[in-house]
Amino acid sequence: MERALLIGAEYLVAHPGSRKGYSREEGIVAVAKSLVEAARDLDTTTLTVLLENTAGAGECLGSRPDDLQLIREYASHCTDLKIGYCVDTCHAFAAGSDAVTFVAELGSEHVPVIHANDSKGEHGSRLDRHANIGAGYIGDIGFRRILNHPDLRTKAFILETPVDVEGDDARNVEKLKSLCRKSRTTRKRLN
Repeated sequence: MERALLIGAEYLVAHPGSRKGYSREEGIVAVAKSLVEAARDLDTTTLTVLLENTAGAGECLGSRPDDLQLIREYASHCTDLKIGYCVDTCHAFAAGSDAVTFVAELGSEHVPVIHANDSKGEHGSRLDRHANIGAGYIGDIGFRRILNHPDLRTKAFILETPVDVEGDDARNVEKLKSLCRKSRTTRKRLN
């Protein structure tokens, strides 16, 4: 948080972590307490911490919207720190949901950022392995739905795709743009 404040960041994305050795409820409370402690004595009026969903492997918290909501709720009782959410498309898919549903359950107004990655793992696999856009199980159809959904079109999309070959990052950006364009072109023809 100190570094984010020093550089003037608007958002700080953080995974909730693991509850290893504790119950889900104890883990959620521990994360909320950690956020409160980290914000203590800091002027965080310009910063929002965005809790990122997880794929749900092992004992990680955050693969369910209610995990993230409870952390936010518990922390809000003890701090003025603003807390929202960042939804990772691969993580949502691997956890058995999808980005559109995950955002809706969290409340679209609380999700300013989407991490865009396809998934090497199947739906519900809990495998946190990012793939290039259209090269995984979410595929072109899934990303077209995500990119053009009315509640998600205005969100900031940040790629977290692998760079196996030089230029992969640029190709992923172009792929996302093309999926938006194809949908817009199709809508124009239908009108």
